[in-house]
Amino acid sequence: MNAETQELLRELAQNAESVCRHYLSAGRREGGYWLVGDLQNTPGRSLYVRLTGPDEGKGARGRWTDGATGEYGDLLDIIKARTGIARFPDLLAEVRAHLGRPTPVAHPSTPRTRRSASGKSTSAKRLYEGSLPLPGTLAETYLQSRGITRAASASALRFLPRCWHRDHDAAASKPRPALIAAVTDRAGRLRGVHRTWLAEDGSDKAPVEVQRRAMGDLLGNAVKITAPGECLAIGEGLETMLSLREALPGLPVWAALSAAHLGAVDLPEGIRQLYVARDLDDAGQAAADKLSARARDAGISASVLEPRLGDFNDDLREDGAAALRQRLLGQLERADLARIALKS
Repeated sequence: MNAETQELLRELAQNAESVCRHYLSAGRREGGYWLVGDLQNTPGRSLYVRLTGPDEGKGARGRWTDGATGEYGDLLDIIKARTGIARFPDLLAEVRAHLGRPTPVAHPSTPRTRRSASGKSTSAKRLYEGSLPLPGTLAETYLQSRGITRAASASALRFLPRCWHRDHDAAASKPRPALIAAVTDRAGRLRGVHRTWLAEDGSDKAPVEVQRRAMGDLLGNAVKITAPGECLAIGEGLETMLSLREALPGLPVWAALSAAHLGAVDLPEGIRQLYVARDLDDAGQAAADKLSARARDAGISASVLEPRLGDFNDDLREDGAAALRQRLLGQLERADLARIALKS
């Protein structure tokens, strides 16, 4: 095991609760343990993960045991079981994405080649190609209910009237209407999709436990709502970044879809200024710090945009677009202020 792998596994254990919340979302914390039914993320209490303890040895944090089957393992086993990733290098790539770490640059003598599209990426392409343009759909109705009125022109957003939703209760699994967002790479190639399942009338999200899921090759990629110019804003959630666009249409925006993926977004060439739109929580702060540091290492100026409430969609719905616009203008760099304000 090389030094980088050891460091990744150590950091994974130090963030055991974050791993459990992401990959075993049906569980809950009780004392120093995360309790869930099994590795398939079934609700219950049979499988328990230690959230405290030493980094290694007896009682180490991140170690888990399933009392019903006698199985046991570590956090890497959990991530492998929940993602279906078989190849160890791809599993480490998923770990880097969760921790917000960039992908290591390959040595020039051994250039890294992108692996062929996985079955999930192929399924994502079929799903996207079967979806409809956003205007006039339930997905547009849903976004308008969230205060977002400028989404119709975003080609990355589409609507699927019947998108299969797999529920923990098999009897409740069925097709539901969904907002579809394209996840693309630096070259603009489709690598995955993000699904938000909606109520039958589009007035809210669907009344299910898991309302959003992403599929495909997400590492380093993003939902590119608008094309970057000299500056670009990147944040976590889709609605968060659509809210920024609502208030400042002249500011190009991308959505990384989670704090875990925000720190690893592949930055485009040619940008001078990066704005990182963070959520007001510890994960949002850590992801914003990592992406900002990567930008500065690449010679790109980086600034963090902060909401008043939990995220920028909360701000938009609570205060309105005009108030959000004024607060955002107060956080922009002087060099961008006139240009973005004029376009907006």
